[in-house]
Amino acid sequence: MACPFPRRRVKMRSLQVIVVGCAGATFFICGCRTHDFPQYPANYREYVYVTNGGSDTVTILDVVNVRIDRELPVGHNPVAIAAAATRNEIYVVNSGAPPANGSVSVIDAEHNAVVATIPVGRQPVSIDLKADGSVAYVANSGSNSVSVIDLAARREVAQIPAGNQPVAARLASDGKSLVVADQGGNSVTIIDPASAKIRAQFSGCPGASEVVILPDSTKAFIPCATGHQIMVVALAQPNASPAEPDRLETLMDVGRAPVDLALKPDGGEIFASNSLSDSISEIYNTTDEVGDTYMIGNNPVRGIVSRDNSLLYVANLHSQQLTVYSIDDGKRIGSISVGDGPEAMAFSAAGHLLFVADRRSGDVAVVRTSTRSLFTMLPAGRDPNAIVDKAFTVQ
Repeated sequence: MACPFPRRRVKMRSLQVIVVGCAGATFFICGCRTHDFPQYPANYREYVYVTNGGSDTVTILDVVNVRIDRELPVGHNPVAIAAAATRNEIYVVNSGAPPANGSVSVIDAEHNAVVATIPVGRQPVSIDLKADGSVAYVANSGSNSVSVIDLAARREVAQIPAGNQPVAARLASDGKSLVVADQGGNSVTIIDPASAKIRAQFSGCPGASEVVILPDSTKAFIPCATGHQIMVVALAQPNASPAEPDRLETLMDVGRAPVDLALKPDGGEIFASNSLSDSISEIYNTTDEVGDTYMIGNNPVRGIVSRDNSLLYVANLHSQQLTVYSIDDGKRIGSISVGDGPEAMAFSAAGHLLFVADRRSGDVAVVRTSTRSLFTMLPAGRDPNAIVDKAFTVQ
């Protein structure tokens, strides 16, 4: 079986690294076992897109060959990114420079070129897509609103009022609830996407920072980042008998400053990254109970669970380390050296690589998941802050 990686030279600042095919492997002289890597058909394409807030660019990495494809200019201060499931497009949220409004850049993934720019509200900071790829929802923290974008028409069709300084807007998988974390308002707003109207609002979540919704669309979990709790909201079930409205289910105590939630792909437990406690808390979402809390690393800010639901990778911002936590065993099983300030993460489509955007060192660490070891480092722009993977075939 042929090795998928040609011999090539990767430049990392002043250090030059030889990345060799099968026999030599990476600059850390690790063996390159070909069975660890997929064999791709000729028409297969896969890229990782990294937003560089300080460079006004997106770094595009070729996953098939594990190398830089290009650095693409977008709008001012890109801070969030999403990949369409139904078309070969990438959507980049450009926060802009106040008082000017922000925008969304549309990248054609087949040609890796910007093909449209869509104006939205002030200081947009997050994006979520409808499952069929027809609509995007963008949280405008400076406008206290959520922009609704018709992606086929390439235009904003509505702005829905939200709470004060919304920083995350997530659509439930059934498309019936849009949940917004209002960081400045210390609240959570529930919007009915069909009517574009607020359905409910819940206060008491200091610094609401993110939203995770269960796959069955029954509950939303919101970390209260300037406090020490997770808010749980039961989402309206109009078809139940009797019909159930949105309601505040509970507030769960975790560590200090929970800033991120990582949901297992099977919809099981959720893991909260407690940034000021240097810990993670395990949440049982069926019973709304917090299990154990584990010390994990220096300022954990992001978690991601492997597709087999066995491992949690945690990015520790004030370090150069990822921590690996075994979910079944309930313990740390190691750490991986990466760049400085790891924050955003994304798996390759096959799950054999984990890409880590290192915010302070301005690079991307490529981790081999089979050995839980660093494979190589690739340069990015300044302040890389969000990342997404997109795989597809061309005709």
